[in-house]
Amino acid sequence: MIVAAHAEDPTLPFQDVWWISLIKLLGVFVILLLLTLFTINYERKVVARMAVRPGPNQVGPKGWLQSLTDGLKLPFKEEIIPKTADKVVYFIAPVISCTTAFTAFAVIPFGGMVNMFGHRTALQLTDVPVSVLVLLACSSMSVYGVVLSGWASGSTYPLLGGLRSSAQMISYEVAMGLSIVAVFMTAGSMSTSQIVAAQAEGNPVHVLGMDLTTPSWYAVLLFPSFVIYMIAAVGETNRAPFDLPEAESELVGGFHTEYSSFKFAMFFLAEYINMITVSAFCTTLFLGGWRAPWPITAIWHGANSGWFGLIWFFVKVLIFLFGFIWLRATLPRMRYDQFMRFGWKVLIPVNLVWILFLSYVKVANNHLSDRDKWLTIGGIVVVVLAVAMFWPASRKPRQVSIEEQLAARPPGSFPVPPIDLQVPPSPRARRAVAERTPATVGGDTETKEV
Repeated sequence: MIVAAHAEDPTLPFQDVWWISLIKLLGVFVILLLLTLFTINYERKVVARMAVRPGPNQVGPKGWLQSLTDGLKLPFKEEIIPKTADKVVYFIAPVISCTTAFTAFAVIPFGGMVNMFGHRTALQLTDVPVSVLVLLACSSMSVYGVVLSGWASGSTYPLLGGLRSSAQMISYEVAMGLSIVAVFMTAGSMSTSQIVAAQAEGNPVHVLGMDLTTPSWYAVLLFPSFVIYMIAAVGETNRAPFDLPEAESELVGGFHTEYSSFKFAMFFLAEYINMITVSAFCTTLFLGGWRAPWPITAIWHGANSGWFGLIWFFVKVLIFLFGFIWLRATLPRMRYDQFMRFGWKVLIPVNLVWILFLSYVKVANNHLSDRDKWLTIGGIVVVVLAVAMFWPASRKPRQVSIEEQLAARPPGSFPVPPIDLQVPPSPRARRAVAERTPATVGGDTETKEV
């Protein structure tokens, strides 16, 4: 028998009975599989709605079983393995991608403390003081699955796709990690359950003699980190408009071009689970995790008790998944050089400046008076904005004319044909125009040229 309990944050370390841990492990696995099937169909229907077309509507009620039939169909397809493939690594690569995708969800809290079959337990598989680092480690390990799959296929296009994808994932993983640093500094913990608990109540702030209460969600308090995390999450999961490793016009299908049957299904599954993981991670870090938003908690005091946390958690995750789908349906794919330049020259410098600013604010709170603190913070903001406005833009090189290019050629170079060379029209075309009988306008219908 499962009984709902009052809202209570879990404490470290967890001490569950082994079979309770096994139930939660199977529950996380089943939830991820069901969410994957739902997200695939959810994406098809949302994109179809935005493109004004029906979408899947044949299999199951209103087409909602289409992704299930696709998942059952893929393992029974013929598997084709290239002769030049490294058989061992070719098999291990999709396993790495799937394993890291599932493992990352182990430290995500779904809710508070509940009573499950007479035992009090947290709606979270496990938690450690450095849970966020576990998530970052899993995302780092997923790069190996992509790189090894491209290399082990023994083909040019998968190799190029694997290299491109690894550079993309590593670059945006740096931006994602820096955006999370601000959350560590504010919450004072790397434990996911403790970060959710830190966003439970509003933060009292003393501003110029007034006592104010700021919103508790880090999406508001740390808005630049929130925006950078969302951008980096799209790049990390290789989703449009950042789906450059799977650019069909350039690399056929990217790192998984030579995969088929069940191995391709594992890559497909890992991509959608990664989408769900980064959405759940963002919910935990920036949107209060499993706790209900403010209007609901003000009206209903038991909104965060028992199993209701599951509802608020998955509603927030689905909103983020809708954002992934919306981007795919509206934005074109970026060029690779633009994408990498944006990550290294925009996201990372902005992140570093933001972290330094937050560090100063924390030091100022402990060592400066209220008036001096806000004056210096205002001065810093003005200086940063002035530097950003007057920062010299990169000058494009002057366009050199053709005459200047010819004059700069070293002696003894190959001759260049005249620049004003024009190809004369074909005599045959000119003769055909001259011999053509003009059409008559008006007159008898029998003499009119048709």
